[in-house]
Parts: sequence; structure tokens; C-alpha cells
Amino acid sequence: MKQINYYKKLGLTSPDEIFEHLINTLKDSIYTWDYFTDFEKSISNAEKYKKELNQLNELINEDEISIEQKFLQIVNNNYKTKEALLLLLALRKDKLKDVAIIEDFETLNSKNKYSLFTSKVALTKYEEKDLLKFFDESGLKKFFVNKEVNSLLDYCKGVEVGMDTHARKSRTGESMETICETYIKKLCDKYGYSYIRQATAVKIKAEFGRTIHLDKINRRFDFAINTPNNCYLVEVNYYSVGGSKLKATAGEYKELSDMLSTQGLGFIWFTDGKGWNTAKTALRETFEHNDYIFNLDMIGDGVLEEVIK
Repeated sequence: MKQINYYKKLGLTSPDEIFEHLINTLKDSIYTWDYFTDFEKSISNAEKYKKELNQLNELINEDEISIEQKFLQIVNNNYKTKEALLLLLALRKDKLKDVAIIEDFETLNSKNKYSLFTSKVALTKYEEKDLLKFFDESGLKKFFVNKEVNSLLDYCKGVEVGMDTHARKSRTGESMETICETYIKKLCDKYGYSYIRQATAVKIKAEFGRTIHLDKINRRFDFAINTPNNCYLVEVNYYSVGGSKLKATAGEYKELSDMLSTQGLGFIWFTDGKGWNTAKTALRETFEHNDYIFNLDMIGDGVLEEVIK
């Protein structure tokens, strides 16, 4: 931890007081209403299979006797309908690459079925039999016979909204980056500095003319800020809950700080979220080791004015 006037202005004189201030001012939330669902993305994903879903809609009018023949007719006429079937199960086709499906419960023999749904050639009789087994055991046959929905496209839009909740974690990171960029841009505009997002060594060389040496070829910083005197590399994250990731990140950023400081480069870590209440020890170790760790309250209070010069 580097002592700066900002702390003194707050009446914080010891590392204990400064760290306590960091913890006590962590934000409960950085969420906005668009965090919960990306409707544009969800609708777009479903629309990609609009033609195929409309073709599969024909199965809604079939009875239990005729539906299998109609099913095979549809999938044989358009191979992409097989991919659309997976969407009905809220399953991405790439997920099948790493999943084997049990074929026999007595022997527990299993087999990967990825090619069954991605092949663009005519189905063999064995593959047709395999697809009919999938159609029945997945519950889709009963789903169609019982006429559970009127429009598969509308249904899949709902499925995509549900699947999009898995992307909330990445949207949290994006929200934190967006908030931090607001302050970075304001600072750079005020003093004539420049910055780039998702900065690699190649981009930093191209944009700033500075050569930096990193431990990983694909190492990417959330921000790089260039001033007449130095270049500052910035990492940004937000943790609403605890977990092993917090301790690992804190340890990694200690090593990262050492690597950059030997090159005369500045390293700043912006982090926030109540998740740190479960990993105070790990954060404290990095806080004492690194020069700069700030939360959103500190950034909003103008701490960057003193640090980035």
C-alpha cells in the first residue's frame, strides 16, 4: 500500500484504518434493470432458427401414431431442424461435445451424440432410429402430442431468456467496467491522457508506443492509461458473493504488480462487492503488497486525480 494524500484527507493514518475504510465502503450492488435479461440477444438467438421452428410447428398437429413419420420427414428435409430440437431442450449444441448419453441402462454404455445433431448429410436408418429414441426419451414427442404450446418460436424466445440468466456473471463484470470507464474517461479528457480498453501488449505498443513484457502472450488488461510520465495498467472486477475465485484473484494480482513494477509501470486494481467480506485476509495481503487498490466509493471520491499523473 502506498500512502497518498487522499487517505490523509479522510483522516486515515494507518493501514488498518485504510483497509477498514475500503471494506466498509464496498457496494451492495452495481446492478441496473438491464442486468437481468438481454432481450435483444435472447430474441436474436431464437430467430436464427425461425425457419426450422416453423417447420417443426407442423408436429403440433400430429397424433401419436403419425408423429414419428412426420418427425423424420422434417429432419430429413432440413438438417438444421436437428439443431433447433436441442434449443427446445434448452441445450446448446456445443454442450454435446463433452457429454455422452447412456444408451443401455443395464450396461451403462454411453456414446457422444454431437454428430447426430450437427451432421449435414442424409440420415442413415440407424441414425433415424437414434433420433426417434431421442424424440421419445427427451419428452419432446409427448410435448408435441399434448400440444403444450402453439408457437415454437415464441416458446424458444422464452427458453433463450431463461438460458440468458447464465450470462449475468459476465454482465456484472461489464457493468463494473462501464462504471469505471466513466471516471477514467473523465480524467483523461481533463488532462489530455489517453486510454484503451482490453489492452494487450500489442495494442499498448500500437497505441502508446510503449513496450511491456508480460507473463502470458494473451494477457489482457481491462484498461491501459497513458500519461506523459507513465503507463498504468488497470484490472476491474466486482464480487457480490464469496468463493475461491476471490482468493485466487488476490494472489494473482500480487504477482502481476511485481512484474509490472520492475518495468516501471503502474498497476491499479479496482474492485468492489460484498463478496470480499468472505475473503478479507486474501484481500488484505494484496492490499498491503500492492500500491493501489480502490473501490468505487474511492474512485468516485476522486482518488485517481492523485494517483494517475
